[in-house]
Order: sequence, then structure tokens, then C-alpha cells
Amino acid sequence: MPYTLTRRQLLRSLAVVTTPAILSARARAQSTPTPAVGPLSQVVLPQGVRSRFVNDVNGIRMHVLEAGFASERRPAVLLVHGFPELAYSWRKVMLPIAAAGYHVIAPDLRGYGRTSGTDVKFDDDLSPWRTLNEVTDMVALVSAFGYRAVSAVIGHDFGSPVAAWCAVVRPDIFRSVVLMSAPFGGTPPLPLNTADAAQVSGARNAASDGIYDDLAKLTPPRKHYQRYYSTREANDNLWHAPQGLHAFLRAYYHMKSADWKQNDPHPLRARTAEEWAKLPRYYVMDRDKGMAETVASEMPSASAIAACKWLPEDELRVYSTEYGRTGFQGGLQSYRVGSSGRFAAELQLFSGRTIDQASMFIAGKADWGAYQNPGALERMQTSACTRMVGGVQFVDGAGHWVQQEQPDRVSALITDFLRRNAPRNSSVG
Repeated sequence: MPYTLTRRQLLRSLAVVTTPAILSARARAQSTPTPAVGPLSQVVLPQGVRSRFVNDVNGIRMHVLEAGFASERRPAVLLVHGFPELAYSWRKVMLPIAAAGYHVIAPDLRGYGRTSGTDVKFDDDLSPWRTLNEVTDMVALVSAFGYRAVSAVIGHDFGSPVAAWCAVVRPDIFRSVVLMSAPFGGTPPLPLNTADAAQVSGARNAASDGIYDDLAKLTPPRKHYQRYYSTREANDNLWHAPQGLHAFLRAYYHMKSADWKQNDPHPLRARTAEEWAKLPRYYVMDRDKGMAETVASEMPSASAIAACKWLPEDELRVYSTEYGRTGFQGGLQSYRVGSSGRFAAELQLFSGRTIDQASMFIAGKADWGAYQNPGALERMQTSACTRMVGGVQFVDGAGHWVQQEQPDRVSALITDFLRRNAPRNSSVG
């Protein structure tokens, strides 16, 4: 009698045959890299600025904007952007710097824009975003362009500490430095003369800093934005903001600019919760709100948006399109590195080192960034930087986005600094 399969047996047999094929197809889909995005459209870039890629930069594919890419070799200047920004944030100052005789290179940092790392997840390894690896990214990029040294590294916002650490770690490569909006308070100290001290249980680090508990005890309870940016929910809150991503970025950029008239910065007396509470809500937030909700109430009117010459809608659309594609986690990883304290010890290797190259600091007069870390501005001038020949420059009519809000003044400050102080004999391989 012939053997007849029941319906259940048939389905089981099919499952045995097809399951490996399905799993194999899934494995292939998961192992297939996301198609690489192309260069930024020339339509959104000033004439004379180009978008391109550089492969194998410390293991990643890096997107850069360039100006001054002449046939003859020019000394180079490296521009390092902040958060939530892109290489595009330098578009208004690149051509004036190039006109002063420089090859200007502005990358999308690791995890931003069109550079590798934007597909990162919250639970992924943080080590690629630690400070010294960010410096290695910059060293590798400079080398990829054939330079053994550059005339200057210029950093804004989060890019300011990256630029500062470039100057600390490799002064032979980064021959001068301009820091913008975020002052560099110096390298972390090593405990001194503690051999005979009583043992203290639990080292105090960024993760155990009591000021964050003190903020939560205020009325109303508050939280610091850098700690919030280190949380799991931050990326989704920004990326999928209730008001929409474009509207979120409009309100965020507006609230931190000179257009938001409530910005009236001044030094804080101490690093305490009570003093920090004097900062605007975009720095010290209400505990029960995300950043999207924090800035929503300050959304500018349609007429104010139409009148915004430093960031018109078509330029803001470049940011919202890029972040709409990538999300924010690639940029937020660096905040998580800082808040975790996991990599603080390796920075102590440079304890006592100073920035001895020619340096300058630029910030908008309406930017709280210069004061959010009490004492950092003063330490930068008195000890962290030993040759601040360019001084501290506060720019009228600008808030946090100083090179976008007042590009003519910033370009003039940078090119004058370069003319007076930056070595022009950038070494070429």
C-alpha cells in the first residue's frame, strides 16, 4: 500500500525544506550593507564648495565638504562641527577662508550626515565615539588628504573640545586652534600625593556626580540636557518629535540663537544646581519634558521664520532631510561617552598638558555656551591655553550658531587670526 502524507505531515516536510532557505535569505538581508548615500547635492551648496567622500578614514567612509581645492597645494584648515549640526554648518565661512589661500576641509563627524556610523543603535559599543578615537578620525582624515600638518583646526560646539584635544594630543599636526562656543577648561587632573591617604570607597566620576540629583530636587525638578541626551529615549524624541522633525529643528535653532531675546548670558558663580537652574530650559530642562517639548513653546511665528536670513527654510531643510534619514543617535553617542565616565581615565594620560599653539575663542554675545560650565572660560585663558594670541571674541548679533548667524564677522576673525598666527607651511606627504 502506497504511503500517503497527511496534511500536517506535508506542512512539516515543507517547513523542514523551506526554513533554512528563509533563514538564509534573512541572513543575507541582514549582512547586506545599507546602500551608500551619494554626495550632497550641489544645488544646496555655495558655488566653490564641493561634496565628496574619503574612504578608509580610521575604518569609516567620511563625507566632507571642501573649498579651496586648487591644483596647487595649499596649507589646510580643518573645520569640526557640533550637535545637531553637519559639515554644512560651515558653508558660509568656507569660501572666505579659502580665499585667504587655504584648502578648507569640513567633515561630517563619525555618526553624522553622510559619514559612516549613522546606523548605530543605543546599545552598540560606545568606544568608537570616545574622545581619543574622534581625534584619530581627524588625524586620519588629514593624512588621507596628504597633509602631515594643518595650519589650524577650528571647532564649534561639540567640535570645540574635539579641536582642543586634537591640539593637545598632536600639536605637531594641528599647528593652531580656534575654539567656538564651548571653552576648553583643560585636561583632567590626576590625583596627586595620595599614596598615604585613607582609602575612599567609590571614585567620584561623571556617572556619580551629585549635581544631577540636586537638579531633580529643585522646584520644579530639572535635568541637564547632556544627561538627557545620554538616555535611551532622546533619539526617538528628537527624530520623531511630536511637532515634526523640521519644526523641532526650527524651534531648537531659534531658541539658541540671538533671535530668541530671552538669551542674556552672564557668568555663573559656581557649579551648583541652583546656579545651573538660571540657564535656559534648553540647557537645564524640566524633568518631565523631552527636548522636543522643551523648545515647542518657543516656536517662532511664520513671519519670524520668513524674516530669518541666517537660516531660511531651504537651508534648514538640508538639516531636517539629513537627520530625517539618519536620526540623531550617531551624534548622541558622544554625550553618552561623556556621561558614562567610562573613558575618562585614558584622558588622564595627558594630565598637565596645555594647548601651547596660537589659539583664539569665538562665541556669540547671546550664547550661554561660554558660561554653562562655570570657570571653564577663565581656565582656558589662564592655564589651559598658554598662547591665546587671538583672545576671546564675543560677536554682536549672534547666539550659539555664531558662524551661521554672523558669518562675515566670524570669517574676518578667523582669516585675520590665520594671517597673523597660523603657520602656512602645512607639511605635505
